[in-house]
Amino acid sequence: MAITAYFVRHGQTYLNRYNRVQGWSDAPLTAKGKADAQRTGKVLANVDFDYVFSSDLARTMATSRLLLAADPNTDIKEPTPEPAFREEFFGSFEGLNGSAVTDFLSGEEDFHSFSDMFAGWGPDKLKDKLAAADPYGDAEDHVQFWNRVNKGMDRLRALPDGSTVIVISHGMTIRSIAEHFGYQTPSSVRNGSLTRLTLTADKTHVDFYDQLELPE
Repeated sequence: MAITAYFVRHGQTYLNRYNRVQGWSDAPLTAKGKADAQRTGKVLANVDFDYVFSSDLARTMATSRLLLAADPNTDIKEPTPEPAFREEFFGSFEGLNGSAVTDFLSGEEDFHSFSDMFAGWGPDKLKDKLAAADPYGDAEDHVQFWNRVNKGMDRLRALPDGSTVIVISHGMTIRSIAEHFGYQTPSSVRNGSLTRLTLTADKTHVDFYDQLELPE
């Protein structure tokens, strides 16, 4: 059994552009974000895929529709919403300035971005620190995050053997998945980039990460 899954990060949003924390909160795609989605759709025209899943948040659904409209070789017009592939929920940190949240969380460890914290602490410790620091107790810790995301991974594994699927998701989620399955991510996931996984019944392999074109 093998499933090929292309994970796509959504196009740039206004909250991305303004360096605001964006988990379950949402913002429209910028002009660049729309172009991100269309460019990726043209790249994926070279892939014969069977299914398209999308996080059910507005920015991923909008990216999915633009991506599909830019691909002349697919008959799929609408993505299938899958809440399991949402971004991490940042609780009361949603919408705040990303640098301010980094300074607050990192303390004396001198991290300057979420990407720095991710690299320094790892994805699960970062999630737990966010959850512990949220005064409302709403931010996801790593157990809550993986209980949710694993339902989506199980759904992919349940597809017919040999299927190829596109999954439009989010930066922290895609990077967390890659790290969880043994890939040492060198950087954050760019808007509109591609990360490919091969899933078998009991293994997941990261074939490539954060690419704007299909590798040769």
